[in-house]
Amino acid sequence: MNEGYDPIYLSELVKKYVVKKVGNIEYRLYYRFRGGPWYGGIATGDVIGCNLRCKFCWSSYFRDNYRLGRFFSPFEVFKRLKYIAEKRGYGLIRLSGSEPTLSMNHVLELIKLCEDEDYVFILETNGLLIGKDHRLAKELSNFSNVVVRVSIKGACKRDFSILTGAKGEYFSLQLEALRNLIDAGLKPGSEVIAAIMASFSSDEDLARLVMELSKIHEDLVRNIDWEVVILYPGVKKLLSKYGLRPRRYIEP
Repeated sequence: MNEGYDPIYLSELVKKYVVKKVGNIEYRLYYRFRGGPWYGGIATGDVIGCNLRCKFCWSSYFRDNYRLGRFFSPFEVFKRLKYIAEKRGYGLIRLSGSEPTLSMNHVLELIKLCEDEDYVFILETNGLLIGKDHRLAKELSNFSNVVVRVSIKGACKRDFSILTGAKGEYFSLQLEALRNLIDAGLKPGSEVIAAIMASFSSDEDLARLVMELSKIHEDLVRNIDWEVVILYPGVKKLLSKYGLRPRRYIEP
């Protein structure tokens, strides 16, 4: 269980490549901007750089490839996402692909820009840094337009370590993120969503995780976002490389 890397330490290493500050403005490295059908239609910015190395990651092609991207300010990002949203009639904006909270000041400024023009911002995160520092949750709670979706990797410490390669002890930070967000005033089940990667876990372990979530707040378990891997060619290649066989999956 103690084998593996420290994702908090990795966060600081990766930030050196994907985050830069110019004056008071925090720039983040992006791979692309796109629209898509998720959440009923959403404009998405795919960021580069993550503090986990998930062995089922759909974005592994660009996640760690720092030469692919380009740095953008929050305002530049908002302009591109707003253009996509207006063109397609979306009311939602998100960052995805890698871990947005590596550039938290950048994210907060982007959320503010979205709030000013009545867009809902969905923050997709593994929750590790929010679990580590409750102040991040407090900063997010200052906004009226934010939904935080914490993606939990597996159902227990063992699953987390197998699926990410990180030390299993860091699994608990994902649950702590949920606690911190709710304690900060965000509403469980609507403004705070628990998303569980269920493809590789046993029914028994998943049931135990649901019980743990209910102890944090019963409303969390009323709106769980169950995730399963989509077997894109790149994902199949990764799974084969690591000898992982999903119990549950979706064919694209």
